[in-house]
Amino acid sequence: MFIDGDQAASFIGEVRRNPINATLVDRLPALGLNDCWLVAGCLFETIWNLMSENPPTEHIRDYDVFYFDPDDLSYAAEDREIKRLSAAFADIDATIELKNQARVHLWYRQRFGGDYPALTSSTDGIHRFLVACTCVGIRCTAGQPPAVYAPYGLDDMYAGNLRPNPLNQPHSRFSEKAESYRARWPWLTIEGGSNS
Repeated sequence: MFIDGDQAASFIGEVRRNPINATLVDRLPALGLNDCWLVAGCLFETIWNLMSENPPTEHIRDYDVFYFDPDDLSYAAEDREIKRLSAAFADIDATIELKNQARVHLWYRQRFGGDYPALTSSTDGIHRFLVACTCVGIRCTAGQPPAVYAPYGLDDMYAGNLRPNPLNQPHSRFSEKAESYRARWPWLTIEGGSNS
């Protein structure tokens, strides 16, 4: 679901306190990538850093960007966009990962095991992260205003409640992913897991 009003404005404002996020939100639309979104860790991890009184960039390993191009599902086409993005953000000291969500189903089984459906949009990809409260993105598409998409809302993210995404059940990697987050932000709680 799209988050609107004051909650969306507040979330975007907090996310922009991370200067790398602010630069990406401001400059990604100029690349003209179809259905382009800044997603996942760089967003909720910035929030968790602020709530923990850490620097906004602390513990953030990379910055994920989704786009959707169903017209060319080749890796060569995706790689051209990766190189274009790298050149556009060469002045940024951060790892930026770009993925065409239209082709994830082509490589997912080999990399992670299990099936992955063919997606119809970048928001479909946002909806499929392992931990429900981490399903969040900010639209950075040319000609469209920034928007916040969070299919499970933002309440659990702010409360630090890590629950399995019901779209991915059962999934053996949930506990591994959740414990990785809690190792960096110990106040997070894991549904059905140990909180000590």
